[in-house]
Amino acid sequence: MPRVLLLYASVGAGHKRAAEALATAFLQRQPGEVRIEDVLDHTTRLFRVAYARSYLELTDRAPMVWGYFYTQTNADPTLSEFTNNLRKLVESIGTTGLKDLLRAFQPELIICTHFLPMELLVRYKRNAMLSQPVYCVVTDYVAHTFWTYTEIDGYFVGDEQTRDQLIARGVAANQISVSGIPVDPVVNEPKEVEAIRLRHGLSTTYPLITLFGGGLDDEHIRLMVEHFLQSSLDMTLVVVAGRNPTLVESLSDLTASTHVQLRILGFVNYVDDLIAATDLVITKAGGLIVSEVLARSVPLVVIEPIPGHEEWNADYVVSCGAGVQLRIPASVARTALHMLQHPDTLALMRSAAASAGRPRAALDIAERVLADFLNRRHK
Repeated sequence: MPRVLLLYASVGAGHKRAAEALATAFLQRQPGEVRIEDVLDHTTRLFRVAYARSYLELTDRAPMVWGYFYTQTNADPTLSEFTNNLRKLVESIGTTGLKDLLRAFQPELIICTHFLPMELLVRYKRNAMLSQPVYCVVTDYVAHTFWTYTEIDGYFVGDEQTRDQLIARGVAANQISVSGIPVDPVVNEPKEVEAIRLRHGLSTTYPLITLFGGGLDDEHIRLMVEHFLQSSLDMTLVVVAGRNPTLVESLSDLTASTHVQLRILGFVNYVDDLIAATDLVITKAGGLIVSEVLARSVPLVVIEPIPGHEEWNADYVVSCGAGVQLRIPASVARTALHMLQHPDTLALMRSAAASAGRPRAALDIAERVLADFLNRRHK
């Protein structure tokens, strides 16, 4: 297998998870040298901190500001051009270490799961400093103008709408594959619900709701959990804190009620088990978590999407019929319990999730890229 370099930027967790899924897929298809790198590790410390914080702090503390910036730079060509030129100037100062990485590893294929490394590589291509094929995997169900470069050798996108957005901006249709967003190929393996629940000490009798709390406000989650605990429906509620470092402690005084079994977890390495065993997932609308849940044919309640890309992801879930979108935390428990009490509705959503899910996305991308590589070699 050719040497494959997978580049992401550690701005949120999804870009890395997509790269890891692709690495697994490449190694399943043909053992070889696959390397995953955070492009920010090859920048100056000042650039790395500033770049990551600018996104995370805006989305966490001022989501409406981020939403305005996202929408305006996507819609206004003049502002978009100015913003892109400013970003390129800053990036050229802060990311010279990427050249050293390319020189040391000598990749034969490069795949980006974030637009930052893609921007840099395209610049190298324009200056005849890079001849290797570069592919882009868009990790949301929308293609902001930041993702758009006609020089990319191939795009992989989540759905037809994202494909159409790229085409409207000048990307050739034959450059784009509607593959789905890559998730760990483990989702292709069937899992028996009862066995999973027994393994993790969860009820095999009651319906199970899993709430992924990473990136959500502690008080909002507490309100949701308190409302669930008032339910007269027998059920199990699992709350996963993930990357939220304060959530477990903030919920530590809450205990199970007469009808609701409550499990509060920190970071877990069995997210796929929980998704496969659950009846309904409650989560923010990150592109990767949405894709992971759909790949297991599980309905969603999507809450508090960040303005911009997460709103598009949430709309995708609803437009597919695979779930509902809520913006008010106080509505979550009532809506989720209503869904559990109407199994026909939940079954329709599960069927819709199965139709929208792309469990083979990572494998399909790896196979397509390797086939392109072999075709080029034999010409």
